[in-house]
Amino acid sequence: MKKTFVFLLAFYSLVQAQVPDGKSVFETYCWGCHHQSAEAFGPAFTTIANKRSKEEIMAYVLEPKAMYKAFGYKRTVMSQLKLSDAELNAIANYILSYKGK
Repeated sequence: MKKTFVFLLAFYSLVQAQVPDGKSVFETYCWGCHHQSAEAFGPAFTTIANKRSKEEIMAYVLEPKAMYKAFGYKRTVMSQLKLSDAELNAIANYILSYKGK
């Protein structure tokens, strides 16, 4: 029983280590142009979260050059990021956590 518990604890720790945190994805890829509640080069996460659905956020992050006109943006589009599915999901959820703030 004790071996099973130790194995499950180790497995859980390993799985948690591989699930990216939205804040760490933000700090790695987004912080240079975006801020959580203030406009920088790009819009604040509060602005994005109050205008866009999760699907729209994910689509824009995946294909900014294809989406910026559809979103009504006139400025140069953001850089194409190479995020894993887990990172993309994490950053979309992190952005949406600022909805209504």
